[in-house]
Amino acid sequence: MARFFNRAQDIRIDNFQVFDGNSLTNPLEKLEARVAAAAIHDSAERCDAPKCHPETRVAVQDDLYHWIVDGDGASEQPRKIKWVTGPAGSGKTAVMGSLADRCAVNGLLGATFFFASWSASMGRRRKTAFVTTIARQLADYREDLKSTISAAIYKSPSVFEKNLHVQMEILVLAPLREVALQSDRPRLQGAIIIDGVDECEAEQYHDTTSTISWTKPARTNAQDQLEILQVLQAASSDPSFPFRILIASRPERVFREFFDSGNNPTFFAQKLDLHEDYNADDDIRLFLDAQFNLLRRRYHFPPSWPPSGTIQILVENASGQFIYAATVIRFLNMGHQESPKALLEAILKMGAARKKTSNPLEQLDALYVHILESSPDPPLSVRWIRAINILYDASAFNINMLLQTDPESNEAEHLLGNLHSLIRIPPPSDQETDQYRFYHKSLFDFLEDPDRCGKLYAEERKITVFIWDGFVQACIRGCDTQFSYPEGFLEFLAYVPGYTTLNMASAHSEALPTPASSDWWGVVGHHTPHGWIPLACFPGSSHLMPLVSMQAGV
Repeated sequence: MARFFNRAQDIRIDNFQVFDGNSLTNPLEKLEARVAAAAIHDSAERCDAPKCHPETRVAVQDDLYHWIVDGDGASEQPRKIKWVTGPAGSGKTAVMGSLADRCAVNGLLGATFFFASWSASMGRRRKTAFVTTIARQLADYREDLKSTISAAIYKSPSVFEKNLHVQMEILVLAPLREVALQSDRPRLQGAIIIDGVDECEAEQYHDTTSTISWTKPARTNAQDQLEILQVLQAASSDPSFPFRILIASRPERVFREFFDSGNNPTFFAQKLDLHEDYNADDDIRLFLDAQFNLLRRRYHFPPSWPPSGTIQILVENASGQFIYAATVIRFLNMGHQESPKALLEAILKMGAARKKTSNPLEQLDALYVHILESSPDPPLSVRWIRAINILYDASAFNINMLLQTDPESNEAEHLLGNLHSLIRIPPPSDQETDQYRFYHKSLFDFLEDPDRCGKLYAEERKITVFIWDGFVQACIRGCDTQFSYPEGFLEFLAYVPGYTTLNMASAHSEALPTPASSDWWGVVGHHTPHGWIPLACFPGSSHLMPLVSMQAGV
């Protein structure tokens, strides 16, 4: 190394690091490879994420922003974690997204992570990339943090295989302590914003499909969610940790118990409940006023539309749930065959016909029913919607090929064409690469609760069998020598059983088994990563066929 400095004088080197010349990547590149980029607040995937409408949720955002900057005032022990909660549709994600933008503009945003159970990105659905994503953003927050985090990875290259607690210690806390010792540096300050922790799905570390009696039970979502909360609590208790942490979630049991003031009376800042602590009616009214002005201009309606009192009725129907107001506007603006005037009249009549109860979700449920029943076959549309949610990361093209009874038909558009206010459907030119996306998780809360969705309810097992039926039909079509599938669909087909939890030994498909050529099964088997497609010789036949539909008397 000395040869690089021959005859050099008065050299000063800051933050000098030596990397293994045989390594293909430097430490930060290794970290980058383990980041859930889609979970960051300004990611491409969140380009159409909900944000607070201008001049709405001002008080909520101000209160949270001032807490980030000023804390709890004269408190002996800083309370660095604040829980923001509220029911589905109360606007938590919109508030967190708008607050993140505000903090970023003012140089106060340390890191963000937006979980989403509907995301095609596995990183947003599970905890695996949580700490690494936080660490990567902190490395960009200040240059001295970048150097210390990079050095930490170089010293502990196996850190990415450790649990979240160890990762937080090595990638975040130890670098923060080192930076804190540098007295000539300005004090670190800012926010770490975590949204949707209740949507984090459990990471499994063993075979959950085994029938062996001593197999460990599968981890639950609540266990992984609690682990994330505990990691953040441990970080915030470190004296060198300078950030305020905002955690937004629904009030599920694991969060209520964790943030119970009786368990930790001095550790957490006072929780903020969007439904109980703030009256959202005025904000919803501002939103509806602005949206109706846009609709009026777009469709050249007279100033008298909507009729007097309409917005007040819709505000009352919303019961503080922003998702109701947003869904109404999408429904009116979806390019339906009926005009927005007729659609609005239907919504108002629907609300007037229902009895007033204390259930704040009643009007939202009624709206969901009304929209779903605008489909030509509501029960089948619901099965499609539920199946799409299970096949979350598949392209729209592959889902259509799997679920349509005729792959050359336009069944998807026929069933889902009136449901654009609930689901974003990619244009035909993008369907081979783009996915279906749902606007709000509350739709599945509704569809998975028989007391709320009534006759539209379908048991989860029926949805799984619906997917299996599509799988078997696809296999049968593949046996036809006159029909061939695109290569990408064959690859997807090989993975389909992995999306479901149905035991193939008890699977019952409405699709009758048909002898399949060994050549075709060989093609599918070639794309099978784990060899999961079970093959069996049909009695009396030398042809191979799937071991699906051979149970329950089929």
